[in-house]
Amino acid sequence: MTLPVAVIGAGPYGLSTAAHLKARNVPTRVFGSPMVSWREHMPAGMLLKSTPVASNIDAPQPGHTLFDYCQDVGERRYESDWDAIPVETFAGYGLWFQQRLVPGLERERVVAVERRTSGSGFELKLDSGEQFAARSVVVATGLSGFAQLPPELAAAVPDGPSPSGPVSHSSQHRDLSVFAGRDVVVVGAGQSALETAVLLAEAGAGGVRILARRRGAVRFGAAPDGQPPLRPDTPFGRAWSLYAFSYHADGFRHLPAPTRAFLVRRVLGPLGAWWLRERFIGRVQVTEGKRIVRARVESGRPVLTLSGDTDGPENELRADHVIAATGYRVDVAALDFLGPGLRTRLAVSAGGPRLGAGYRSSVPGLFFTGLPAAASFGPVMRFVCGTEYASPRLARAVAQL
Repeated sequence: MTLPVAVIGAGPYGLSTAAHLKARNVPTRVFGSPMVSWREHMPAGMLLKSTPVASNIDAPQPGHTLFDYCQDVGERRYESDWDAIPVETFAGYGLWFQQRLVPGLERERVVAVERRTSGSGFELKLDSGEQFAARSVVVATGLSGFAQLPPELAAAVPDGPSPSGPVSHSSQHRDLSVFAGRDVVVVGAGQSALETAVLLAEAGAGGVRILARRRGAVRFGAAPDGQPPLRPDTPFGRAWSLYAFSYHADGFRHLPAPTRAFLVRRVLGPLGAWWLRERFIGRVQVTEGKRIVRARVESGRPVLTLSGDTDGPENELRADHVIAATGYRVDVAALDFLGPGLRTRLAVSAGGPRLGAGYRSSVPGLFFTGLPAAASFGPVMRFVCGTEYASPRLARAVAQL
């Protein structure tokens, strides 16, 4: 009996990997809610920072790009670097991709994965109660479980962040109109923070403030006509370093672990999109060079104690709500569907599972792609366009087992 390959996750990386496996006639079962992060965990009205060419989910055959989707459904075609893609359009594209290339998707949750006690492969259990064996498992769960909250904010909400409480994470919001008339502080300086702040202001929030730890952290990128013309083109702009990260990601895993961890944090780091500047200036207040040293909740409202970057006098900042747009951090412990036996056998390096060629982990038959693979294959794995590099290589490695 030929056991299937199980793909856990139905975002861009899970769908792309599954499409490549199916094209190789590898029996595959795919689990998850398609494009759930894009449909439910990003504010309505958000625009993608990535350009159309960097927003394609890689497929093993032509005819499945974002442009093809727009043409097929009669939507406005996004093709120029000047075009900003609505998150709703991208989510629709992902669903269209899934229906065409991964029609057998199972909208169930994998609750447990363990090594088989006899023979090779894995035992999986679904939330429906079904149990089955798989010869290989691909973890493509995206951002799920990796939301990062500064410890000072976490201490103020021991029950965890909540969209209806005093402190939340940016991934917990779909409708920002609930903050109309309320004062909101957004912690962070990346695209998610800056765009969330703009959308809050446009939704009628009483006052919106960005709080950034570093002076000069709030910046915006160059428009397409401001890119240096004599450097190689990449999905992220023109730069030699970005070219290497985009098209030679396999070499990244040979760098020392501290170097990899540093590069994953810093390359393509916090920077607002060029088209956001005009909507931001004059609508959002900015406090830079201040770090949160303590946070508490008084009468249901958050109170932040701030200290300057030169350890100057402390001051307090009060609001009706705080949104932490502080990104994501890979933690293998957060992948609680992986049994303790698997997690303890996983070699970890630079903040993620240590992966070899073909996205193989230290556990034979267990593969990772997307954000958890960034520690081994570089910052391109944090973006949709990384599917072009990862998916064919991973599918080939699985097919060879």
